[in-house]
Amino acid sequence: KNATSYVRGDSLTVLQAPEFVSFQKGKWPISGEKIPDLVALTMGFSVQEDLSWPGLEAGPLFQRPRANVLVVVRGADDLDFPQSVASYPLENVSRPGPGFKKNGPLIGCSEVFLIFFPSQCPSLWIVSQRRLYMLGKANAVFEDLPVTLQQIRGRLFQDGSVLATLPLKSLSRNAEADLLFLSEIQVLYDITALLQRHRHLAKDHSPDVYSLELSGLEELSRVYGQDSPQHRDAIALLSSVLQKFGEDVYNLYGNSAVVEVVTVKNFEAPLTRKSRSILESKQISNPGSPYNLAYKYNFNYAVVFNIVLWLMIVLALAVIAVSYNLWNMDPGYDSIIYRMTNQKIRMD
Repeated sequence: KNATSYVRGDSLTVLQAPEFVSFQKGKWPISGEKIPDLVALTMGFSVQEDLSWPGLEAGPLFQRPRANVLVVVRGADDLDFPQSVASYPLENVSRPGPGFKKNGPLIGCSEVFLIFFPSQCPSLWIVSQRRLYMLGKANAVFEDLPVTLQQIRGRLFQDGSVLATLPLKSLSRNAEADLLFLSEIQVLYDITALLQRHRHLAKDHSPDVYSLELSGLEELSRVYGQDSPQHRDAIALLSSVLQKFGEDVYNLYGNSAVVEVVTVKNFEAPLTRKSRSILESKQISNPGSPYNLAYKYNFNYAVVFNIVLWLMIVLALAVIAVSYNLWNMDPGYDSIIYRMTNQKIRMD
């Protein structure tokens, strides 16, 4: 677990993991589309398609981690982590499509958690497109966190800011790109501080999912260049901050949390093949959408369908059985109603 990991290019690095979550050391590549499935498996949930990847072994059935933290770092070419569990090359990393549902790597995974834990929803953060989103019980616990870019940047000039505690070196306090990078680091520190304040979050029975996408390093690379001192100092600073962030979260959850870091230098354009069918209909299947999109699939559809189907079958059989018995019933022998009626007639 104390292996040194020097990450180059697109990769998945497991910084922290409990002993009962067994990550095997090797250079097996994993597709970026399979990361939500990997997170779901580490938390003990099933996935629609089997993950044929030897990097993760099956763990104990009744012992699962309490939280999973996934940090996506955009624009990172190399990160040096002194301590990590394992590191794997990442392939087929495409830029997320439009819409909130695809902005976060764990949105689809969180929907599965919401089904099993409707009363205590998991926590989910997404730092994407310069905005912080909060879902589930994060709205109540982390309501003090800044959400917009202006609020996050204003937090840098308040008490307890990273500007006064971290060595900035060549990074500037006034440059736009530098402030964006430092504001994302400030969010990491604020999340850890709020977790220490709300320790009950780590002791409940519902799993917590944290998804963070950091794009400040990509902005520094675009403004100053990859060989600039600002970019080099930012990589060294981010590596140390992520290492400490993973250790703090791991300790707060009682050594029962998985912390992963995904480094992506450049997003690849997904390879798609467009085709048209001669039987294509112009009728819109979803009247609420002008793009001919299908209705959103609900995981409860199969359950509701089976309940309605078998209930209708049971009711139909019950009606048939009752009707048959009534048709073949002897009024003079079986029915007390006809007996009383006959007696009244005889008395008259």
